[in-house]
Amino acid sequence: MSDQTQKAPAFYALLIGIDQYLPNILSDGSHYASLNGCVRDIALVGQFLKEKLKLTDDHIFTLTAPNDAPASPAQRSERLPTYENITAALRSLTVVAQTGDQVYIHYSGHGGRTQTLFPQLKGKHGLDEALVPTDIGLPSGQYLRDVELAYILKAMVDKGLIVTVVLDSCHSGGATRGQSGATVRGLSAIDRIPRPAESKIASYDALLQVYSSFSAGTASQASAGSGWVPDVRGYVLLAACRASESAYEYAFAGQEKHGALTYWLLDSLKQPGTGLTYRQLHNRLIAKIHSQFEAQTPQLEGEGNRLVFGSAYAQRADAVNVMKFDRLRQQLVLNTGRAQAVDRGAQFAVYAPDTADFQVSDRLAIVEVIKAGATDSRAKVIERFQPGAIEQGAQAILLDPGVIRLRRTVRLLHNFPSATGIQERALVEVEQALAVSRFVEVVTGNAADYQVVVNERREYEIWDPAGAAIPNLRPALTIDDPAAPRQLVKRLEHLTKYRTIQHLDNTAAPSLQGKLVVELVRGADAHVFDGAFTILAPDEQLTVRIRNNSSQVLNVTVLDMGPDWSISQLYPADASSYISCDPGQEIYSQTLKTELPHGYSDAKDILKVFATIGSTNFRWLELPALDQPQQSRGMHGRPTNALEELLFALAVDEPRSRQLSPAVNLTQEWITAQVEVRVRRS
Repeated sequence: MSDQTQKAPAFYALLIGIDQYLPNILSDGSHYASLNGCVRDIALVGQFLKEKLKLTDDHIFTLTAPNDAPASPAQRSERLPTYENITAALRSLTVVAQTGDQVYIHYSGHGGRTQTLFPQLKGKHGLDEALVPTDIGLPSGQYLRDVELAYILKAMVDKGLIVTVVLDSCHSGGATRGQSGATVRGLSAIDRIPRPAESKIASYDALLQVYSSFSAGTASQASAGSGWVPDVRGYVLLAACRASESAYEYAFAGQEKHGALTYWLLDSLKQPGTGLTYRQLHNRLIAKIHSQFEAQTPQLEGEGNRLVFGSAYAQRADAVNVMKFDRLRQQLVLNTGRAQAVDRGAQFAVYAPDTADFQVSDRLAIVEVIKAGATDSRAKVIERFQPGAIEQGAQAILLDPGVIRLRRTVRLLHNFPSATGIQERALVEVEQALAVSRFVEVVTGNAADYQVVVNERREYEIWDPAGAAIPNLRPALTIDDPAAPRQLVKRLEHLTKYRTIQHLDNTAAPSLQGKLVVELVRGADAHVFDGAFTILAPDEQLTVRIRNNSSQVLNVTVLDMGPDWSISQLYPADASSYISCDPGQEIYSQTLKTELPHGYSDAKDILKVFATIGSTNFRWLELPALDQPQQSRGMHGRPTNALEELLFALAVDEPRSRQLSPAVNLTQEWITAQVEVRVRRS
């Protein structure tokens, strides 16, 4: 057998992070503002690739422009993400990677739109969507255009490379409202400055020929997807948002800024899991990002059924090593830490060094981190299942997916210049009402979950962190109504419960990861909608198809999270708590009919599916429509198992703490998935 036949496929990565854009003044006086989370994104992605996928430095091409990078062109090095350096890295990657190798490209920075260089393809007034290099403000500055990106992706795919692209940027944007700390990774203006036409990717004619070969009509459909590249078969593209939306960076948990897509991507991938596909990963990204930024919908294009990073995660769950064990003190050292988003309180299950299938029955112990370092952490044993020493080289699987936030934060913003005194009194009344809330608290820092303002109609508005008004909050609450401040606080509390339940999932169940498949199927034509986000017209019929790909019987419940901020059990429709689904079995919900509630022009339902190994009642989570009185949940008594204890903690009217850690003994018991249905009139 030849050496080439024996050679295992390699993995290469190109990581691009741009915080610094200088000077970058465009023709209309606007400019690409410098960002704060892109280089940090890339550092964490690089750390993930090294720790989880064992990539070495020589397989990772990194181009970054931190805000302290030299601004002078003469000082710019080959490591800065200029147009020339980005295109050179893409060409080099295409040359060095061989058939069967994997290529991962991650871009964090601004996206933009500019006058097209290809009017034959896009029309006289057409636009090129583009990634924005750090040197765009120089006279010689060029964009990396969609035509060039499509060309290089096709070249990689034609060579037989397995390609994954993540673009944490948007085509256009604008300033976020308020002082939320959220920043848009794009610019609202269209750059019409004449730019150099000579591409470093390929000749003009070659670009024209390749782009022309793509299926007709793709470009006109861009607004329905990411809009970055046409339908190049054989790759996976994860984009931060739809072409018409904005991508945000934000100080998550009030700490350092990250791109929303990158933050939740790494959060999803740090958890153990086997057989996870990009479509299932995409479903989780939508759920997480929409719980905070309603107007940012991550897009998945290409091979959604492909396993994340090929077959790397299909063989076994990801584990970290036990470096030392102190039998007397019952403490050990794990080779993981804050660089892998592990901190004090994280919990791990410990297995023998030779364990290949991480089952609950094989656990040696449960440990909890008591001191987290940069790359090593000290943990104490909190539960033992087998006696004796824990060997050096034993494996530890992350169990605790992180705390569930039971309380949210709000900023009170002055947004009514013509009536400062009136506005001030109105916001003071809101602050006084918030003082007794167990769910929402006022903060003065930049990062907040909600922003409250008074508009020019003398009405209270609730904004998300990006300054977008939260929809369907009716009726309007005016500052002249003495009951309005308390009603506003009730709305914030209701939204907090809804968002917490929307955010709820369990990624710490290795035996169930990727095993719950949820799809929407339309009526008579049995059309299966591809993805977790579907736009339909009113009066369409559809069903929810649920498939159990695990080896265990799963008990399934479907909740409908409505556009009026209600939560109700949709399936089963009767008094039953769940429907049992055998291994390999598919079940279908009753036929559903899309509708627009009275007075709505746009409505979204989230269908959240829970699957449990044990018997659990999810009616604890039901909520009435916003501003409606709480109805009986149809159940009595106290929770009967560990999972119901968690659900009860989410549903109670007076949470005892700001956050909640799921109990260790329930992490193997359940999993959730969700799809969104948006209904609009054409």
